[in-house]
Amino acid sequence: MNTISKKVYALTLTMAMSIALIQPAVQAAEAVKPTASVSEAIASKATKTLQQLGYIDGITDGMTQLTTPITRAEAAIILQRVLQLDAPASLTGFADVLPENEAAPAIYALKQGGFIQGKAKGYAPDAPLTRAQMASLFTRAFELKDNGIQVVYSDADQIPAVHADDAARVKQHFIIEGSAFNAKQSVTHGEFADALYLALGLDVKSDGLTPLEDFFKQPAQAGFQMSPDGKHLAYLEPWNNRMNIVVTANGQDKPVRITSETERNIAGFAWATNEKLLYVQDKAGDENYHIYVTDIDGKNSKDLTPYPDTRAILIDPLENIPDEILVGLNKRDPRIFDVYRINIKTGEAVLAAENPGNITGWLTDHEGKIRVAVSSDGNVSSLLYRESEDQKFEPLLTTKLGETFAPVMFTYDNKNIYAISNLERDKTAIVEYSPSSKKVTKTIYENKDVDVSSFVPSKEKGTILAAVYETDKVNYEFFDQEFKTLMQDIKANVPGKEISISSISEESQVLFVAYSDKAMGTYYFYDSKTGKLDKLADAAPWIDEKQMADMKPITYKSRDGLTLHGYLTLPQGAEAEASDLPLVVVPHGGPWARDSWGFNPEVQFLASRGYAVLQVNFRGSTGYGKEFLDAGNKEWGKAMQNDLTDGVNWLVEEGKVDPKRVAIYGGSYGGYAALAGLAFTPEVYAAGISYVGPSNIFTLLDSLPPYWESERSMFYERVGDPQKDKELLTAISPLFHIDQMKAPLFVVQGANDPRVKQAESDQIVEALRKRGVDVPYMLKTNEGHGFANVENQLDLYRAMEKFLNRHLMQP
Repeated sequence: MNTISKKVYALTLTMAMSIALIQPAVQAAEAVKPTASVSEAIASKATKTLQQLGYIDGITDGMTQLTTPITRAEAAIILQRVLQLDAPASLTGFADVLPENEAAPAIYALKQGGFIQGKAKGYAPDAPLTRAQMASLFTRAFELKDNGIQVVYSDADQIPAVHADDAARVKQHFIIEGSAFNAKQSVTHGEFADALYLALGLDVKSDGLTPLEDFFKQPAQAGFQMSPDGKHLAYLEPWNNRMNIVVTANGQDKPVRITSETERNIAGFAWATNEKLLYVQDKAGDENYHIYVTDIDGKNSKDLTPYPDTRAILIDPLENIPDEILVGLNKRDPRIFDVYRINIKTGEAVLAAENPGNITGWLTDHEGKIRVAVSSDGNVSSLLYRESEDQKFEPLLTTKLGETFAPVMFTYDNKNIYAISNLERDKTAIVEYSPSSKKVTKTIYENKDVDVSSFVPSKEKGTILAAVYETDKVNYEFFDQEFKTLMQDIKANVPGKEISISSISEESQVLFVAYSDKAMGTYYFYDSKTGKLDKLADAAPWIDEKQMADMKPITYKSRDGLTLHGYLTLPQGAEAEASDLPLVVVPHGGPWARDSWGFNPEVQFLASRGYAVLQVNFRGSTGYGKEFLDAGNKEWGKAMQNDLTDGVNWLVEEGKVDPKRVAIYGGSYGGYAALAGLAFTPEVYAAGISYVGPSNIFTLLDSLPPYWESERSMFYERVGDPQKDKELLTAISPLFHIDQMKAPLFVVQGANDPRVKQAESDQIVEALRKRGVDVPYMLKTNEGHGFANVENQLDLYRAMEKFLNRHLMQP
C-alpha cells in the first residue's frame, strides 16, 4: 500500500465537498465640427480606433458628422467592413434598395447573413437608425448571449417586443448604466461608433495581452491520483465543457474517460480500491453533494447516496475493508450527520453511528472503527472517546472558542491520537495525545511564528515523516532523513518550483505536482530508485510563464500596530519603477481562512490588465495563531476593514498606487468586504465588485445552512449576536448604509447559494435601485456559492474586465 496514508484520499475528497464562502447608456461623443480632413474630424477614442482598423472612413459612412443621426444604410456599410462579409451575387430583395445604391452590397450582405430583417417592400436605407434597431443589429452580428446580468429599463414598455431581448443584451455586454433605453431615439454617428467600440471589446483589448479565456479555461488535465497498487492513474479532463474522470494504466498512453457528466463538473474523486473510484457532485451549486462509485472502465456506476436534499461527507474510505466506506449523511436531520457504512458494490447503507444532536466530527482508527467524536455548540467543544464500538463515548477534554484540539488520525498502533492543538500555546502544533492518560504525551512540532497546519504520515514506517506549516510559502519540518532526501531530489529536478506530493507507491514511485506563482502546475511521476522523472501533464500548457507577474510576499503595520502579511502582485514590467498604478484589493473569503502563494488565475488576469493586486491576511485570518484570529472577533466592517484600508494607504504612501484608481473585489466574506469598503470608506474606492457577498448580517445569520446550526453560537461570538449586538450588526451591515456609497458597484450571485442566499444580493441591489442607482447585477440560476461552470465564469470575468476598465482605466 502507499507510504502516504490512504486517509489522504479521503481528505482530498472531503475537501472537494466542503469547498464550496458608468455613465448612462452609450452617450454621444462630444460634438466635433467637421473639417476637410476626416482624421481631424474623428476625435473620440472610439472613432479614432475604428478608423485605424479600417472600419470607418468618413466618406460613405457619414462619420465626419458625429452628432448627426446615422442612417440604416451607413450602419450597414460599417458592419459589412467589420464582419468582412462578401456581397451576394444578386443585389435584390428590397424594393427601395436598388443595385446601384452604394450601400446595396453591404445591405444585402447583412441580409444574406441573417443580420438584418425587412420586408420585400422596403428596408428604408435613408431612415435614421434607432437605438432598438442598433441593439438588434449588434446582438445578431456579435452573437451577444444572455450573460445573467439582470436588466431593468424604466421605459421597458416602450421597447418593441421584437427588440426587447436585444436591448437587454446590449446593456449586459457593454456593462453600462442608465435606467432608460429610449428605443425610438435616433443613434448619432458618434453613439454608433462608441457602441461598436464596446461591441468589439476594443475598450479592453490591447496587443500582446494573454486572452481572458486562457486564465479561466478548464485545466487540460488535473488532479492526478495513483491507484493504491500504483498500476493506474486517474485524473480530471474536460469533456463537453465539464471536468470528467479519465483512467490510464501507469506507463501507458491509453486513456479511457469513465464518466460523461454534462451538467456539472465532478468536484473531486478518490480511489476506493484498485478497481473502483469514488467521486462527488452536486446539482446547480446547492452543495448537497452525492457520492458516486464507478469501475475503472466506467461500468457499474452508482449513486451511493441517492437521497433528496441530503449532503454526503466521506468520513473514511476504509482502506482495509475494500468494499465498504463510511459516509456522513444529514438525511434524518438536515442539521446533523449520522454515519453510515455503505457497500460500494450493492449500495446498501447501514447505520453505523447515530448522531445524538451535537456531534460535528467523527474519527476512525486504522481498522475503520469509529472511536472518536467531537461535540460542539460552536463555542465549547469536547473530545469524546471510546475504546471499542460497543462502548459509550466518554469526554476526554473540553475546549472553548479560540482553542483548537483537532484529532487527525490514530497512531499506527491505534492507541494514541495525532492532533493539531493550540492548547496552552498561541500557535497550533502537532501533538500526540493519550486517551488512557488524558494527556498530551509529546509535542511533535511547533513553530514560533505560524500555525502548524498538517503533517505527512507513513503507514509503512508507522510514523510521521514531516510537519507542514505555511509562512509566505508552504514549508516542511522533516523528521525522516529518507523523506527529506526524497523531497530534495525532487526539488532539484524541478528548479524554481514548489512541490506537492500526491502519493508514493510501494516501489517508491512518487506522484507529485510542481507549481509556482506563474504556473498552474505540472504533474510528474518520479522513480526514486532510478532517478527517472516522467512528465505527465501541464495543467495549463497555454499559459506563458514569461508573461505572468510575480506574487511577492509583503508585510506592513496596521494603524493599531498589528503586523499584517499578504501578497502584492504588480503588472509585469512595473515591478522596478511601479508608480501611480491602478489597484484592485482582493480580500479573501472565509473570513476564517487565508491567502496563499501560488498561481491565482484571478490575480494574474488582473495584473495582465495593468492592475496592481493586493491580497491581505487581515486580522481574523487563520494561520497566524489564536491571538491574531481572535483579533477579528466582532470586527467585521471595522478593524478587519481597516486592515485593508491601511494596505491601500501604505501603497499610496509608497507611491506605487494612484489613490483615485482603487477598486475592491472579493467573494463570500470578500464580497462583504467589497460592500463594506464602498459603504464605510467611500473615499478610498472608485469601484467595487461583490461576488456572493452578504449585505445584511441579520439575514445572513438567520439563513445559515442547517448543517451549520452547531456553529451558530460561534458566529454570534465572532461576528455578533442579533439580539445582544443589534446596534453593532446594524452598524456593520452595508445594506443600512447605502446612502454613503458613492462608487459604482457590480453584484454577482448564484441563485442556489446555500451559504449566502440570493436575498443578500437582491436586497442591496433593490435598495440602490430605489435610490436611482443602476447596479449591474449578474445572477446565475444554475450556480451556488461561486460559479463552477466555465461558461458562467467566463461571463463573470468578461463583465468584470469591462467594469473595472471603465472605472479605473478610462479618463
